[in-house]
Amino acid sequence: MIRQPISLRAHIILGVVSIAVLLAGYTWLSHRQHQKNPADTTIPNWSQLAEGVARVLKPQDRYDGDSWLWTDAKATFARHFTGLAVGVLAAVVIGLAMGCFTPVEALLLPPLSCLAKVPPTAMLAVFFVLVGTGTELYIAMIAFGVIPTLAQSIYQSARTDVPEELIYKAYTLGASHPELIWNVTFKQILPRIIESVRLQVGPAMVYLIAAEYSIGEVGFGFRLRMQQRLSDMSTVYLYLLVLAAVGFLMDYSLTWLRRLLCPWFGK
Repeated sequence: MIRQPISLRAHIILGVVSIAVLLAGYTWLSHRQHQKNPADTTIPNWSQLAEGVARVLKPQDRYDGDSWLWTDAKATFARHFTGLAVGVLAAVVIGLAMGCFTPVEALLLPPLSCLAKVPPTAMLAVFFVLVGTGTELYIAMIAFGVIPTLAQSIYQSARTDVPEELIYKAYTLGASHPELIWNVTFKQILPRIIESVRLQVGPAMVYLIAAEYSIGEVGFGFRLRMQQRLSDMSTVYLYLLVLAAVGFLMDYSLTWLRRLLCPWFGK
């Protein structure tokens, strides 16, 4: 039957099998490529991958004794978390204002709808002119990419997920506008906000890596650009693995936070 549940054991076995198939497939591709060219680095074998790990973890004098991976991780994730925090904070304020006050909706919805269709990477030259090429550029790109879509999502949730009865009851009990926004609207849609933020983690990283790839002097995007020019995929694959691991950790953390703060919302 469609959507027939399976046991936890079957879930685990199928997950392990899928990973094993991927690893076996990569091993076969690498072996076939190295039969043609033993010095190939585009599909590195496991020993080359181990050498790549050792290289990125080796302390570098250029970075005051820090390794490539540590230096790039500090730069990339500091930019990512800062830009995402700025974008989320602005989107929550704008989305709540639009969902609670019709004049604000009429004022901001048209430009947000238009800006949501513009890729931040296409506006890289505009950001060069407006904010320069420093840390502000990365934060601005992430915030610009996050705010229009997230604000509209919060606005729609505030409009549809808060029953009119709750609003009328709050006013009957003497609630002011700020009290109603905080105690009724915000708390009612908080799980939807967290879920929407969770869906923005990946796009925010895409915007950041694109900017670092173009002009960065440190960070994951910069390192991927340098190693791609050398066709050295042993480092590239490790960096992609770290990005996937951090993204998974952030996704799980936000899901755990939603379950902790909003247990009534369900699993």
